[in-house]
Amino acid sequence: MNWRIDVSKNAEKFLEKNQFTREEVDTLVRKTIHYFQGARINIDIKKLKGKWAGFYRIRRGRLRIIAEFDFDNSVVL
Repeated sequence: MNWRIDVSKNAEKFLEKNQFTREEVDTLVRKTIHYFQGARINIDIKKLKGKWAGFYRIRRGRLRIIAEFDFDNSVVL
């Protein structure tokens, strides 16, 4: 199943300003999807709490991604 990865305009600006590529983000998100599907992948992911409930934090080095996964519609926001 193909997943759609949507990135906000603010996130696009942040990535450009801090010299991260969209491919880096896409790779991390795809690894996270494989992790949720049961693959044994070493990835730093944490389910958030409080007002961020329903979101996940994906971390690699200086890059932090806050993502919401819609498993019913195969969309990552």
